[in-house]
Amino acid sequence: MNRPPMPSHQDLPDPTRLMSDGWHCLHLYYRINQQALSTLSESQLETGRKEFAEILDSEREGAPERLQCFAVTGHRADWGLMAMDPDPLKIDSVAQAIRSSSLGTIFEPTYSFVSISEISEYVPTLEQYADRLKHEGASPEDPAFRAKVAAYEKRLPVMNQQRLYPDFPAWPIICFYPMNKSRNPMANWFMEPFSSRSEMMSEHATSGIKFAGKVSQLITASTGYDDWEWGVTLWARAPEYIKDIVYTMRFDKASAKYAEFGSFYIGYILSPADILEHLHI
Repeated sequence: MNRPPMPSHQDLPDPTRLMSDGWHCLHLYYRINQQALSTLSESQLETGRKEFAEILDSEREGAPERLQCFAVTGHRADWGLMAMDPDPLKIDSVAQAIRSSSLGTIFEPTYSFVSISEISEYVPTLEQYADRLKHEGASPEDPAFRAKVAAYEKRLPVMNQQRLYPDFPAWPIICFYPMNKSRNPMANWFMEPFSSRSEMMSEHATSGIKFAGKVSQLITASTGYDDWEWGVTLWARAPEYIKDIVYTMRFDKASAKYAEFGSFYIGYILSPADILEHLHI
Protein backbone atom coordinates (compact mmCIF):
# COMPACT_ATOMS: atom_id res chain seq x y z
CA MET A 1 0.00 0.00 0.00
CA ASN A 2 1.40 3.37 -1.05
CA ARG A 3 1.60 5.96 1.71
CA PRO A 4 1.54 9.70 1.04
CA PRO A 5 4.92 11.36 1.59
CA MET A 6 5.54 13.02 4.92
CA PRO A 7 5.49 16.83 4.69
CA SER A 8 8.86 18.51 4.72
CA HIS A 9 9.74 21.16 7.26
CA GLN A 10 9.07 23.83 4.65
CA ASP A 11 5.52 22.50 4.17
CA LEU A 12 4.59 22.75 7.85
CA PRO A 13 2.50 25.75 8.95
CA ASP A 14 4.01 28.51 11.03
CA PRO A 15 3.07 27.75 14.69
CA THR A 16 2.55 31.45 15.35
CA ARG A 17 -0.33 31.45 12.86
CA LEU A 18 -2.19 28.43 14.21
CA MET A 19 -4.05 30.17 17.06
CA SER A 20 -6.86 32.50 16.07
CA ASP A 21 -6.67 34.37 19.39
CA GLY A 22 -4.46 34.43 22.44
CA TRP A 23 -0.94 33.42 23.42
CA HIS A 24 0.85 30.30 24.55
CA CYS A 25 1.95 30.29 28.20
CA LEU A 26 4.60 28.45 30.18
CA HIS A 27 5.30 28.36 33.91
CA LEU A 28 8.64 26.70 34.68
CA TYR A 29 10.28 26.05 38.04
CA TYR A 30 13.86 25.07 38.90
CA ARG A 31 15.84 23.75 41.85
CA ILE A 32 19.57 24.31 42.37
CA ASN A 33 21.79 21.22 42.19
CA GLN A 34 24.37 22.10 44.82
CA GLN A 35 26.74 19.31 43.83
CA ALA A 36 26.82 20.50 40.21
CA LEU A 37 27.28 24.07 41.39
CA SER A 38 30.36 23.12 43.41
CA THR A 39 32.10 21.80 40.26
CA LEU A 40 31.91 25.11 38.34
CA SER A 41 34.94 27.35 38.23
CA GLU A 42 34.72 31.07 38.91
CA SER A 43 35.23 31.68 35.21
CA GLN A 44 32.30 29.41 34.36
CA LEU A 45 30.16 31.09 37.00
CA GLU A 46 30.98 34.55 35.66
CA THR A 47 30.12 33.51 32.11
CA GLY A 48 26.96 31.79 33.36
CA ARG A 49 25.78 34.86 35.25
CA LYS A 50 26.05 36.97 32.10
CA GLU A 51 24.24 34.35 30.01
CA PHE A 52 21.50 34.02 32.63
CA ALA A 53 20.89 37.77 32.67
CA GLU A 54 20.75 37.89 28.87
CA ILE A 55 18.42 34.89 28.49
CA LEU A 56 15.93 36.29 31.00
CA ASP A 57 16.10 39.88 29.76
CA SER A 58 12.50 40.59 28.74
CA GLU A 59 13.67 43.51 26.58
CA ARG A 60 16.24 41.61 24.50
CA GLU A 61 15.74 40.98 20.81
CA GLY A 62 13.90 37.70 20.27
CA ALA A 63 12.48 37.51 23.81
CA PRO A 64 8.92 36.24 24.27
CA GLU A 65 6.22 38.92 24.38
CA ARG A 66 6.03 38.45 28.15
CA LEU A 67 8.83 37.13 30.35
CA GLN A 68 9.13 37.34 34.11
CA CYS A 69 11.33 35.56 36.64
CA PHE A 70 11.09 35.22 40.39
CA ALA A 71 12.54 33.61 43.49
CA VAL A 72 10.41 30.83 44.97
CA THR A 73 10.10 29.96 48.64
CA GLY A 74 9.57 26.42 49.88
CA HIS A 75 11.22 23.12 48.92
CA ARG A 76 9.44 22.65 45.56
CA ALA A 77 11.66 25.11 43.69
CA ASP A 78 14.30 27.81 44.12
CA TRP A 79 13.27 30.04 41.25
CA GLY A 80 10.89 30.12 38.32
CA LEU A 81 9.80 31.94 35.22
CA MET A 82 6.60 32.71 33.35
CA ALA A 83 6.57 33.37 29.61
CA MET A 84 3.88 34.11 27.01
CA ASP A 85 4.10 34.48 23.25
CA PRO A 86 2.21 33.65 20.04
CA ASP A 87 5.01 31.20 19.19
CA PRO A 88 5.29 28.21 21.55
CA LEU A 89 8.79 27.47 20.26
CA LYS A 90 9.99 30.95 21.18
CA ILE A 91 8.86 30.25 24.74
CA ASP A 92 10.53 26.84 24.73
CA SER A 93 13.74 28.43 23.41
CA VAL A 94 14.09 30.17 26.78
CA ALA A 95 14.10 26.81 28.57
CA GLN A 96 16.54 25.38 26.02
CA ALA A 97 18.86 28.37 26.35
CA ILE A 98 18.89 27.93 30.14
CA ARG A 99 19.61 24.21 29.77
CA SER A 100 22.50 24.75 27.36
CA SER A 101 24.03 27.72 29.21
CA SER A 102 27.11 27.59 31.44
CA LEU A 103 24.79 27.31 34.46
CA GLY A 104 22.56 24.72 32.81
CA THR A 105 23.90 21.79 34.82
CA ILE A 106 22.92 23.38 38.13
CA PHE A 107 19.29 24.09 37.21
CA GLU A 108 17.02 21.06 37.66
CA PRO A 109 13.46 21.55 36.40
CA THR A 110 11.02 20.54 39.13
CA TYR A 111 7.67 21.59 37.65
CA SER A 112 6.18 23.05 34.50
CA PHE A 113 2.72 24.05 33.36
CA VAL A 114 1.72 24.52 29.72
CA SER A 115 -1.41 26.48 28.81
CA ILE A 116 -2.91 29.12 26.54
CA SER A 117 -4.76 32.36 27.22
CA GLU A 118 -8.49 32.45 26.60
CA ILE A 119 -11.72 34.35 27.11
CA SER A 120 -13.86 32.26 29.42
CA GLU A 121 -17.27 31.18 28.22
CA TYR A 122 -18.62 32.67 31.45
CA VAL A 123 -17.62 36.23 30.57
CA PRO A 124 -21.01 37.82 29.82
CA THR A 125 -21.63 39.37 26.43
CA LEU A 126 -23.21 42.82 26.43
CA GLU A 127 -26.64 41.25 25.94
CA GLN A 128 -26.09 38.73 28.73
CA TYR A 129 -24.95 41.50 31.06
CA ALA A 130 -28.09 43.50 30.33
CA ASP A 131 -30.26 40.41 30.89
CA ARG A 132 -28.52 39.82 34.22
CA LEU A 133 -29.33 43.36 35.33
CA LYS A 134 -32.98 42.81 34.36
CA HIS A 135 -33.00 39.54 36.29
CA GLU A 136 -31.77 41.46 39.32
CA GLY A 137 -34.75 43.81 39.02
CA ALA A 138 -33.24 46.73 37.10
CA SER A 139 -35.45 48.46 34.54
CA PRO A 140 -34.12 49.17 31.02
CA GLU A 141 -35.85 52.57 31.31
CA ASP A 142 -33.80 53.49 34.36
CA PRO A 143 -30.88 55.84 33.55
CA ALA A 144 -28.75 53.86 36.00
CA PHE A 145 -29.42 50.70 33.97
CA ARG A 146 -28.35 52.38 30.73
CA ALA A 147 -25.26 53.83 32.39
CA LYS A 148 -24.18 50.41 33.65
CA VAL A 149 -24.67 48.82 30.23
CA ALA A 150 -22.76 51.63 28.51
CA ALA A 151 -19.89 51.33 31.00
CA TYR A 152 -19.73 47.56 30.51
CA GLU A 153 -19.70 48.02 26.73
CA LYS A 154 -16.60 50.21 27.05
CA ARG A 155 -14.95 47.95 29.63
CA LEU A 156 -15.51 44.58 27.94
CA PRO A 157 -13.02 44.93 25.02
CA VAL A 158 -10.29 46.09 27.41
CA MET A 159 -10.93 43.17 29.77
CA ASN A 160 -10.93 40.65 26.92
CA GLN A 161 -7.70 42.12 25.53
CA GLN A 162 -6.07 41.64 28.94
CA ARG A 163 -7.30 38.04 29.11
CA LEU A 164 -5.84 37.15 25.72
CA TYR A 165 -2.73 39.34 25.61
CA PRO A 166 -2.06 40.22 29.25
CA ASP A 167 0.36 42.75 30.62
CA PHE A 168 2.24 41.48 33.65
CA PRO A 169 1.75 43.95 36.51
CA ALA A 170 4.86 45.39 38.13
CA TRP A 171 3.88 44.00 41.52
CA PRO A 172 6.28 42.10 43.79
CA ILE A 173 4.36 38.88 44.54
CA ILE A 174 3.38 36.09 42.13
CA CYS A 175 1.40 32.97 42.98
CA PHE A 176 0.53 30.08 40.67
CA TYR A 177 -1.64 27.00 41.09
CA PRO A 178 -3.43 24.58 38.75
CA MET A 179 -7.07 23.62 39.15
CA ASN A 180 -9.86 21.40 37.82
CA LYS A 181 -13.61 21.47 38.05
CA SER A 182 -14.91 18.45 39.94
CA ARG A 183 -16.34 15.37 38.22
CA ASN A 184 -17.41 13.80 41.50
CA PRO A 185 -20.77 12.00 41.01
CA MET A 186 -22.21 14.13 43.82
CA ALA A 187 -20.67 17.35 42.49
CA ASN A 188 -20.06 17.11 38.75
CA TRP A 189 -19.53 20.60 37.35
CA PHE A 190 -19.89 19.39 33.78
CA MET A 191 -23.34 17.96 34.40
CA GLU A 192 -24.70 21.30 35.63
CA PRO A 193 -26.68 23.39 33.10
CA PHE A 194 -24.84 26.38 31.65
CA SER A 195 -27.19 28.85 33.35
CA SER A 196 -26.32 27.37 36.76
CA ARG A 197 -22.57 27.34 36.03
CA SER A 198 -22.72 30.90 34.75
CA GLU A 199 -24.50 32.09 37.89
CA MET A 200 -21.91 30.44 40.13
CA MET A 201 -19.05 31.95 38.15
CA SER A 202 -20.70 35.36 38.41
CA GLU A 203 -20.68 35.01 42.20
CA HIS A 204 -17.04 33.93 42.01
CA ALA A 205 -16.10 36.96 39.90
CA THR A 206 -17.90 39.31 42.30
CA SER A 207 -15.74 37.99 45.14
CA GLY A 208 -12.60 38.64 43.12
CA ILE A 209 -13.58 42.21 42.22
CA LYS A 210 -13.27 43.11 45.90
CA PHE A 211 -9.51 42.79 45.49
CA ALA A 212 -9.19 45.17 42.54
CA GLY A 213 -6.01 47.22 42.93
CA LYS A 214 -4.57 44.63 45.30
CA VAL A 215 -4.51 41.45 43.22
CA SER A 216 -4.39 40.87 39.46
CA GLN A 217 -5.54 37.49 38.15
CA LEU A 218 -4.92 35.60 34.92
CA ILE A 219 -6.66 32.31 34.09
CA THR A 220 -5.06 30.23 31.33
CA ALA A 221 -6.57 27.11 29.79
CA SER A 222 -4.66 23.82 29.88
CA THR A 223 -7.21 21.20 28.80
CA GLY A 224 -5.32 19.07 26.30
CA TYR A 225 -2.04 20.80 27.20
CA ASP A 226 -1.33 19.66 30.75
CA ASP A 227 -2.69 17.43 33.50
CA TRP A 228 -5.02 20.11 34.85
CA GLU A 229 -7.76 22.11 33.15
CA TRP A 230 -6.75 25.63 34.14
CA GLY A 231 -3.82 27.51 35.59
CA VAL A 232 -4.34 30.46 37.91
CA THR A 233 -1.67 33.16 38.17
CA LEU A 234 -2.06 35.86 40.80
CA TRP A 235 0.07 38.97 41.19
CA ALA A 236 -0.27 40.95 44.41
CA ARG A 237 0.95 44.20 45.92
CA ALA A 238 1.51 42.50 49.30
CA PRO A 239 1.92 38.85 50.40
CA GLU A 240 -1.17 38.76 52.61
CA TYR A 241 -3.41 39.66 49.68
CA ILE A 242 -2.74 36.23 48.17
CA LYS A 243 -3.99 34.50 51.29
CA ASP A 244 -6.96 36.83 51.56
CA ILE A 245 -8.24 36.39 48.00
CA VAL A 246 -7.79 32.61 47.91
CA TYR A 247 -9.51 32.22 51.27
CA THR A 248 -12.37 34.55 50.37
CA MET A 249 -13.10 32.95 47.00
CA ARG A 250 -13.08 29.42 48.41
CA PHE A 251 -16.44 30.12 50.04
CA ASP A 252 -18.07 30.66 46.65
CA LYS A 253 -20.10 27.66 45.52
CA ALA A 254 -18.10 27.28 42.30
CA SER A 255 -15.01 26.77 44.43
CA ALA A 256 -16.31 25.22 47.65
CA LYS A 257 -18.26 22.47 45.91
CA TYR A 258 -16.74 22.09 42.46
CA ALA A 259 -13.06 23.09 42.51
CA GLU A 260 -10.00 20.87 42.87
CA PHE A 261 -6.59 22.46 43.43
CA GLY A 262 -3.03 21.41 42.78
CA SER A 263 0.12 22.64 44.50
CA PHE A 264 0.57 26.35 45.16
CA TYR A 265 3.81 28.13 44.22
CA ILE A 266 4.54 31.51 45.79
CA GLY A 267 7.28 33.70 44.35
CA TYR A 268 8.85 37.14 44.58
CA ILE A 269 9.59 39.05 41.38
CA LEU A 270 13.31 39.81 41.00
CA SER A 271 15.72 40.68 38.23
CA PRO A 272 17.87 37.80 36.92
CA ALA A 273 20.92 39.25 38.69
CA ASP A 274 19.03 39.54 41.98
CA ILE A 275 17.81 35.96 41.68
CA LEU A 276 21.38 34.68 41.35
CA GLU A 277 22.48 36.82 44.29
CA HIS A 278 19.58 35.51 46.36
CA LEU A 279 20.56 31.94 45.46
CA HIS A 280 24.26 32.58 46.30
CA ILE A 281 25.41 31.83 42.75
